[in-house]
Amino acid sequence: MAIQWFPGHMAAARKKAAETMAQTDVVIEVVDARLPEASTNPLIESLRRERQRPCLKVLNKADLADPQATRAWLDWYAGLSGVSAVALSSKRLADVARLPKLCLPLAPYRGTPVKPLRMMIMGIPNVGKSTLMNALLRRRVAAVGDEPAVTKSQQRLELNDSMVLVDTPGLMWPRIDWPEDGLMLAASHAIGRNAIIDEEVATFLARYLLQVYPDALIRRYGVAAASTDAVGLIDVIANVRGYRSKGGEPDRDKAAFTLLQDYRSGALGRVSLETPLSRAARAAAAQSMRVVDEVLSEQDAQE
Repeated sequence: MAIQWFPGHMAAARKKAAETMAQTDVVIEVVDARLPEASTNPLIESLRRERQRPCLKVLNKADLADPQATRAWLDWYAGLSGVSAVALSSKRLADVARLPKLCLPLAPYRGTPVKPLRMMIMGIPNVGKSTLMNALLRRRVAAVGDEPAVTKSQQRLELNDSMVLVDTPGLMWPRIDWPEDGLMLAASHAIGRNAIIDEEVATFLARYLLQVYPDALIRRYGVAAASTDAVGLIDVIANVRGYRSKGGEPDRDKAAFTLLQDYRSGALGRVSLETPLSRAARAAAAQSMRVVDEVLSEQDAQE
């Protein structure tokens, strides 16, 4: 099942974001450090490029991500034009306090009482934008919740006499092109549960963990990768946790949700779902598929 999620309020949020971008100096895009590019919204990239606005990529939840993968991502972003990147946890005030100073070099002509630096915080739902805002301002100005799309309107706030912040609602895009991106986003809880099937997402996550982080499964559930597959892992979790349905069979729904929650909370350890290399490989595979589809379409047309 291809995962798509674009609640009605997001269309209005996109229009408002485009208007606000004209009065913005720096875009602070918050992404999930465990899946930086899968959690990058192409609409945000399009809007900022249209206005030629520099971007500070904030790889949030870095405390949950694989440090080696995060270092690779920071190196990758360092090679992009008009983009700076930093990895942090929005729960650590000292980390968050660095952000305004990191934005100043991106707009050196701003940052005075006469010309305040105008920063716009953007990102998809549930990557920690509201927690980041509250930490920056050291007071609760944005609602924080475990469900995606808690914030539904913009708000403008003064950080100090020379810096202004605009908080924006979490913004998805209408069509997720790569199925794996949708599954990664769903696993990381950036997509509402009404748009996903927990067991399908958990099976995707289980398959990935068995391949890339088998030791995490041994530590958490006492199961070795060689002894099971993705579907079997869900049953193992049900048995380990004692989850049973009314008929006595393993409660797979509950086990699937447990696996997702263990990943989201960091109970499995520091896990990243993509790296620059895996992203490049996926892009190459997608391009190959497009070429094949085009060739087949041409053949059909000729016949």
